[in-house]
Amino acid sequence: MNGALSWPFLRLYLVVLCYFSSNAILNVLIPLQGKEWGASNTTIGLVMGAYLFTTMFFRPWAGQIIQKHGPTRILRIILILNGLALALYAISGLGGYLVARMLQGVATAFFSMAMQIGIIDALPEKDRSQGISLYSLFSYIPGILGPLLAIGIWQEGMDSFGYVMIGLAVVTGLFGYSAKLETKEDEPVPGIEGKGGKMLASFTQLVKNPFLFQCSVLMLGSSIIFGAITTFIPLYALQMESGSAGVYLMLQAATVVFARFTLRKHIPSDGKWHAPFVMGTMLLLALATLCISLSQSFGRIPFYVGAVGIGMAQALIYPTLTTYLSFVLPKVERNVLLGLFIATADLGVSLGGVLMGPLADLSSYSFMYGMCAILGVLMIFFSFNRGKRVPVRQETF
Repeated sequence: MNGALSWPFLRLYLVVLCYFSSNAILNVLIPLQGKEWGASNTTIGLVMGAYLFTTMFFRPWAGQIIQKHGPTRILRIILILNGLALALYAISGLGGYLVARMLQGVATAFFSMAMQIGIIDALPEKDRSQGISLYSLFSYIPGILGPLLAIGIWQEGMDSFGYVMIGLAVVTGLFGYSAKLETKEDEPVPGIEGKGGKMLASFTQLVKNPFLFQCSVLMLGSSIIFGAITTFIPLYALQMESGSAGVYLMLQAATVVFARFTLRKHIPSDGKWHAPFVMGTMLLLALATLCISLSQSFGRIPFYVGAVGIGMAQALIYPTLTTYLSFVLPKVERNVLLGLFIATADLGVSLGGVLMGPLADLSSYSFMYGMCAILGVLMIFFSFNRGKRVPVRQETF
């Protein structure tokens, strides 16, 4: 095998699998245990949202620092920080969970940027979408069995929770420390403190650059829906007469894994904006969210259909937009601007918990997911682009 499926890249994907295994468990356990401790949806949303809100804040700096020092060196430091965060979960309560989520958010900002920058720089342009899709795929594989394991731990009284977290920290650290990102970025880049290093000035490109603006808005809206799903599905399922959060999350993750692997060659990788493809994906997201909203009244069938639809949307949206931006963003600022774009995904997932938690407290989970479906419909219209031209890569703004 070669390209995105060669052994050096497969080894990196396995590191990704180990790293994100803890999240597959925590995404279920924190809401369930928080509710057990008497926390409101608003509080649970804040704790869950703290993770990716912190990731969002640090990700633009991560792109700049990785470009300067190289992804391999940064990866090894971040694995230690991730281990400390997982160990904190083992010895603390809900307040400690908040601190641990923030530490984990810092680690994830650098980890994911190091991996994605390394993959983009090492692969030829025709294989970029495959590499990014496989990275995302392996980050979702733990979600197939992780939720079921989490529910098992919770039902048994959380006695094994600390041991599982510490074990994951050790395995990820040992396996990931020996990995190496063989890219041209491993050496410090001279002159990064110049134009390419003016990271704060790059924030204006979220508005000024039309390609970055459109992709960022789409990613933000979609991620709000994904965040609401991740945070509140375990609690929503408890209110249903039938339907299991573990089965739902397993179906969603399995769909993401299956779709990312089987459809990776069909994701556009030519630098063109494929409006029908993006609009269709947003329509799928809106319909799937509507199924989830209606499932409290109509049972587990629309609940599980929604899981498959959300999984398909997750499999397509992120790699499509990221690959498109890797072609059209100015090369000298690409890493920093990609960091800003990915930060919008982090912000959206965080807002999915922070904003939708109070809405669920004031109304119901069903109503809250109905509002998310309306947001998905708005994203369909925003996906339309009358301009059919192919963007030309520029080296400077």
